[in-house]
Amino acid sequence: MPHSDQKITKERYMLIPRTAIFVRRGDEYLLIKGASTKRLWAGKYNGLGGHVERGEDVLSSAKRELLEEAGVTADLWLCGTVIVDAGETGICLFVFCGENVQGEIKASEEGTVEWIRKEAVLHLPTVEDLPVLLDRIHGMKHGSSPFSARSYYENEKLYVIFEE
Repeated sequence: MPHSDQKITKERYMLIPRTAIFVRRGDEYLLIKGASTKRLWAGKYNGLGGHVERGEDVLSSAKRELLEEAGVTADLWLCGTVIVDAGETGICLFVFCGENVQGEIKASEEGTVEWIRKEAVLHLPTVEDLPVLLDRIHGMKHGSSPFSARSYYENEKLYVIFEE
C-alpha cells in the first residue's frame, strides 16, 4: 500500500521500533548496567537491546544488539510487545526472551553485563519498567503466547497495562 493510502495523521502514533532482550539462565537474567556516559540510564540496570536499524527485521536486530552489547548469542523468541507513549511519537518495544547462551559475556560502550538473580532486581537501581517486565516474562516458556501491553506516564508515575 503506498504511503498516500496509509492514513497517517498526527492523531495516530508514529512508532519507532526497538528491542528489549531478556536472556535467562534459571532464575538469573543477563542485564546491563548502563555506562556512566549514557544520557538516559547511566548506572541503572536494564535489559539488553536497542533500535531496529533500517532494513532489519526485529529478530535480526535483537540478535545483533545481544552480540554488540554482551558478546554472546542465544536462542531468542518474541515474548511480547509494548507500545510506549512517548508524546508525539511512540516506541514499539519488541520484547524477546532467550536461553542457551553461547560465548563469553563482555562489557561494551553501553555498559557492563552481568547475570542477576530475579529477586535481586528489586534491590538494584533499574529503569522503571524492568521489574514489571521481568515479572511478566519470568514464567513464560518458548511457545507461550506473546503478551501485548502499553505504557505511559501520568503525573510522573509509570503505568504498564497488559492486555488480558
